[in-house]
Amino acid sequence: MSASSLIPTTEPRFSVPDRRGRFGKFGGLYVPETLMTPLLDLAAAYEQARKDPQFQRQFADMLRDYAGRPTGLYFAESLTRHLGGAKVYLKREDMLHTGAHKINNVVGQALLALRMGKKRIIAETGAGQHGTATAAVCARFGLKCVIYMGATDMERQALNVYRMRLMGAEVRGVEAGQRTLKEAVNEAMRDWVTNVRETHYILGTAYGAHPYPMMVRDFHRIISLESRQQIMAAEGRLPGHVVACVGGGSNAIGSFFEYLDEPAVKLVGVEAGGRGIRRGEHAARFAGGRLGVLQGCMTSILMDDEGQIEGTHSVSAGLDYAAVGPEHAYYRERGRIEFAYATDAECLEGFQLLSRTEGIIPALESSHAVAHGCKLAAAGRPGDVVMINLSGRGDKDVWSAARAMGEEIRL
Repeated sequence: MSASSLIPTTEPRFSVPDRRGRFGKFGGLYVPETLMTPLLDLAAAYEQARKDPQFQRQFADMLRDYAGRPTGLYFAESLTRHLGGAKVYLKREDMLHTGAHKINNVVGQALLALRMGKKRIIAETGAGQHGTATAAVCARFGLKCVIYMGATDMERQALNVYRMRLMGAEVRGVEAGQRTLKEAVNEAMRDWVTNVRETHYILGTAYGAHPYPMMVRDFHRIISLESRQQIMAAEGRLPGHVVACVGGGSNAIGSFFEYLDEPAVKLVGVEAGGRGIRRGEHAARFAGGRLGVLQGCMTSILMDDEGQIEGTHSVSAGLDYAAVGPEHAYYRERGRIEFAYATDAECLEGFQLLSRTEGIIPALESSHAVAHGCKLAAAGRPGDVVMINLSGRGDKDVWSAARAMGEEIRL
């Protein structure tokens, strides 16, 4: 795969976003005036970088030599036999350096920050995988690194907190609100407003004000670029379904992008159903959300009649967010991407099933996609193909999963 193809300079037929950063009615720039200039500067810098062959080569080299691309497309033979239906393939983003897809975007944004002369990086993290990837890349490039993380998430992702600090990052706990991802984003944005001259904010998902949703999508497009070539080599045809978990939506839009113009390929995003679709008990924006503005863009948000953001819950720290990326809202409105949800119980079943049938322990975020993908495969025919994006590995989640299943790990 040539370096020049890693970041798209043309869009699929839906052609989004427009010059204002809008995906139809979704997206845009809803930020304080102090952030308008840095966001416009960032958009201009990215527009130049995405057309620069040297930037493309740097990005491709880092993905190959540092991140570990390409990742494999693995035929899950034992899982397929267990389900008794369609073939199941796993796109192995869990095999990347630092353990998840997040490093694709971090490498791209870090190179862009260096290009812009920024020496300090801030980021938010929920499950800790984006924070870990950011800490790693900042260590590689000698950049100062500050990570904001909700105190609740720090407790359930203590391993990743230690990994970030080991690589030289300062991890700042956030005690406000639910002490999870939404509050971490708030604190990161406050930091950026205060230190905008020397600081770049590596936002971790396909969310926020323009150009972040487009930029993060482009850096993760490599997932579907690879998987499309790999499934054609393995099966001689495209999959019937591509399934990915959706928090903000970065691994999902990266997994879906190259199939958007293929109507025969069903694209399915899986949200966090938590304890059930009741207020404050889940994070399934398309099962209980409404149109609104949060943290930089217009999209589907879990909020009440007065516009107050509702509480969320998920066994997985990375999907516990009240809003979804605007591009996902756009494609759902147009009927191109379907959305489902998996409950905590279903997620834990998927976590155990993949571990026991294939010896692959998935992240709890990815386990949502595994749970729903297995349903689709079980209902499918032997000739069908279901591709599941395994966005991250589950080492970080073993303690939390055990606790959620009523066990305590004792050393």
